[in-house]
Amino acid sequence: MFTSVLKRLSAFTLVVLIACVSAEALAADNTLTAKEKRQGWKLLFDGKSLNGWGATGDINGWKVENGSIVCLGGRGGYLYTTEKFGDFILSVDFKFVPGANSGIFVRWSDLRDPVNTGIEIQILDSYGRERPTKHDCGAIYDIIAPSQNTCKPAGQWNTAVITCKGPIVSVKLNGVTVAEMDLDKWTEPGRNPDGTPNKFRYAYKDLPRIGHIGLQDHGSRVEFRNIKILPLKAETTKTRKVSAVSSAADLFPVPK
Repeated sequence: MFTSVLKRLSAFTLVVLIACVSAEALAADNTLTAKEKRQGWKLLFDGKSLNGWGATGDINGWKVENGSIVCLGGRGGYLYTTEKFGDFILSVDFKFVPGANSGIFVRWSDLRDPVNTGIEIQILDSYGRERPTKHDCGAIYDIIAPSQNTCKPAGQWNTAVITCKGPIVSVKLNGVTVAEMDLDKWTEPGRNPDGTPNKFRYAYKDLPRIGHIGLQDHGSRVEFRNIKILPLKAETTKTRKVSAVSSAADLFPVPK
């Protein structure tokens, strides 16, 4: 009898422990776990509003629906955080409709020119493509092709984790690191270190290493949730000083 009671208590204790561990490891969408809070993660999207975000186009091209930021496609321009970030780990969940095209931008310094003054991580419906290119999902757009295709089919949630740490930018898509670059190696406008061309007006080496986080409206319906960021302390990274330069426009005036 006593042994039976002990077994039941042990089983109950195990269930309680598992529940506690699960609660620590998991959180509802658009919330932080207790561990993430201790580590210093911040939510960039509260699941209910676009507080903390602005738009380069018609803000009505974006809406909050069922706990997601939804790009309606075609008129919203770019959505961007009003706050700027330098070194960080950014995590974003996204899903898209068939044929979709979009992007996540980091260190975007000049709101007038996201393409040339931000770094784009491509979102594209490229599930199943055997040899992903510099324009497929998970690529650092026009710079680094994904090492493998880990993109999920349209309608399923993907998770991108983007780390910016000094000159190093890396992309993890659905748990696999698929792209990494050293900005200091991009020393020429319009050219990659291997001699292949890219579309960008400025050398990445010379751009400010702080800027907005952005989401792109490229004409497709795309949903985003669980957008959170862990700022990295400057003393733990080898970042160059940006001094008084706050945007690429300070270095390279945009031609009118």
